[in-house]
Amino acid sequence: RSFTLLSFVALGVTANAQVVINEVYGGGGAGTSVYINDFVELINIGNTSVTLSDVSIQYASATGTFNSYNVLPTFTLAPGQKYLIEMVPSTANTVGAVLPLADYKVTNNTNFSGTTYNGGFNMSGSNGKVAIVQGAPGAPVQATGPTSAGVLDFVGYGTATLYEGTAAAPAPDATKSAQRKIPVVDTNSNVNDFEVKAPTPENKSTSLSTGDIAKLKFNLVRNTKVTNEISFGEKANVKIYNVSG
Repeated sequence: RSFTLLSFVALGVTANAQVVINEVYGGGGAGTSVYINDFVELINIGNTSVTLSDVSIQYASATGTFNSYNVLPTFTLAPGQKYLIEMVPSTANTVGAVLPLADYKVTNNTNFSGTTYNGGFNMSGSNGKVAIVQGAPGAPVQATGPTSAGVLDFVGYGTATLYEGTAAAPAPDATKSAQRKIPVVDTNSNVNDFEVKAPTPENKSTSLSTGDIAKLKFNLVRNTKVTNEISFGEKANVKIYNVSG
């Protein structure tokens, strides 16, 4: 049977269109680190494309408050597409593999008093809190908890004192990240939605990978006009998946 690549327009998932935190890795640069820098990965788990503007990423220690932010550039994610955010420290790390090309690199952070510091957030590898927060042009909103104004998604991990649901996500380390279980859902429960596994950073260009296909529900419709060949007028990068990924 032959299917056109346009079949993926029919992909759908069980949740409404939304962008959530998919993976958190704070072990970058440590002695046993898998990757050289910390990262946060977002994913669109909805069934329509989403464009985000004036959204900030914020980090706090397990018991601390969200004191600083970095505003992400405007970006659009298709269903199932991921967005990789890399934390670039003020002093370069030397241990661990280089991450895939990040969609955005956090090279500074600004506190809510207006002072900007060099370097991305120095995330803990085992205990901490991450939030993505909707603001307005030139007016970022400070997160105070998982249900505070503007919070689009919130993950507390390890011994974090704030989290979605009844408990924090399990504690990762330098060789593992906290990442959403497969299939990807958001039940607003960090302890239930996340597990600890080997980190799998992916950017927008690697979206709809084999792993992503396995996470999505399918409605593939056979195209009887295509038999054994699809021709392109120019060079094209093509990935073909069957319904099992």
